[in-house]
Amino acid sequence: MSDDPLVQHADDAYEAVRALNHGTFRTIPAPLAYSLLGNLNNVGYGISQLTEQIATGLEGSLTEYDVYDNNRDPAESVATAASLLRSAAVHAKEIGRLLSEAQTAINLQGYNIKGDGDDGATDVE
Repeated sequence: MSDDPLVQHADDAYEAVRALNHGTFRTIPAPLAYSLLGNLNNVGYGISQLTEQIATGLEGSLTEYDVYDNNRDPAESVATAASLLRSAAVHAKEIGRLLSEAQTAINLQGYNIKGDGDDGATDVE
């Protein structure tokens, strides 16, 4: 494993998603879902930008480094990887858009909980 800080950031992102997976294995009221979706749609857009930048950086590595590849011509491997990364970028951007639309769909939803008031309920938004 590389000691480059970028690799640690990628691992931290994975761990954050893993923690969200564990934490959301329950009932999720709309106000909480709204907040989660607001941040997660930005992750989709961010992953889109990230994969585009990795593709571009990988392509640039062919001229900046003395690249070798034990499988095939390095340019062929990079072209394949860059194409797949750009496809991933399109899908990640779509995830961001869909999460944003899901957030909008529940933007005015709240719920009532039992309270100490006379009517027995407290509004939550």
